[in-house]
Amino acid sequence: MRVRMTGLAGVIAIAALLVGAAPASAAPGDASAYGARLNVTLLGNPAVNAEPFAAANANGPTQNTFAGVDLTGILKTGVINASASRDDKSGGVHSRASTADVRIDLLSKVTGKISAELVEAECTATQKGLTGKSKLAGVNLGKLGQVNADPAPNTVLDVELAGIKIAEVIFNEQYKNEDGSLTVNAIHIKLLQGVLGSIGTGDVIISSATCGPAGLPIPMASGAGLWIGLGLLGVVAAPVAFVALRRRASLPAA
Repeated sequence: MRVRMTGLAGVIAIAALLVGAAPASAAPGDASAYGARLNVTLLGNPAVNAEPFAAANANGPTQNTFAGVDLTGILKTGVINASASRDDKSGGVHSRASTADVRIDLLSKVTGKISAELVEAECTATQKGLTGKSKLAGVNLGKLGQVNADPAPNTVLDVELAGIKIAEVIFNEQYKNEDGSLTVNAIHIKLLQGVLGSIGTGDVIISSATCGPAGLPIPMASGAGLWIGLGLLGVVAAPVAFVALRRRASLPAA
């Protein structure tokens, strides 16, 4: 059975194959957020590992809420909200995490209780680059000192016991990951292992957002962009279809 294609049919068929084989753009970037994560080992106590609470991701779930964390002697919080989103048209991504009524008892024997009414981290990635910020409201750091409501990136306060640094509290921690994404941790407590004065090891992170880099926009998803794309493919494919028909016509009949 022989099948002949006219020039127009050949153009449409070739265009369809090319569109199916090569997507219009690569997958957009990713974004994620969570309210709190713990991995600490205190002297004389078993390790405490708590998975990220209220984790959200641009791939789903894009929003998450957790009623509150209550780990005696370490951390207590109110409601946690996290969200992550992607704009397929621009390729941009955004993530945000907020934790209410935070009380940190982990360092209370040294600094007194640390508390905050609200702890937020936010991250945005666009074609122009990545940006992040943190916001603190109603903060009480006890003997640790003071920090601005919108602290500068990587603001560090040291925690010392008998003149020995045993921990550090990082506010608005920001760092680039190997994949090019940016992580923003509103509060990150690091317990430092030392010969003297150590109370344990590990990390406590409160309100974290990661995003980017931005993905490629999708200009040919639908509408005029799709027809323009097919038109360009037709311009390229038409000579190929015409040559194929001429060669077919020159063959002797079977």
